[in-house]
Amino acid sequence: MRKIEHLGIAVSNLEASIELYEKLLNTTCYKIEEVASEFVKTAFFKIGESKIELVAATDPDSTIGKYIEKRGQGIHHVAFDVENIELEIERLEAEGFQMIQRTPKNGADNKIIAFLHPKTSGGMLVELCQERDQL
Repeated sequence: MRKIEHLGIAVSNLEASIELYEKLLNTTCYKIEEVASEFVKTAFFKIGESKIELVAATDPDSTIGKYIEKRGQGIHHVAFDVENIELEIERLEAEGFQMIQRTPKNGADNKIIAFLHPKTSGGMLVELCQERDQL
């Protein structure tokens, strides 16, 4: 893993949260993107070399919708930038970590992603990210 790529924050209202984070971080949102396969809409902010990703459900029955209903808004996941996501999945599985999905899939912000199951990563949802351009 090379760096923290972003912190994912689950939000109920994306537009209101964008306004709040623009004021809080004193910067503008640089990208809003819908990931239809995950039933979410995302907004990104750059903070130095890292990013903040706001994630809102487009369907209340989606994973994020259920997360917010159960736990409320807040930090949802930490994402790490990796050079080779498939090799990183193999390494982590060999170390005893369980993947939510073993095959990487398309994510927001030009990334290929895969998630570790929180039960094997200390209760934190961990996302692995690789730039699509690096494949």
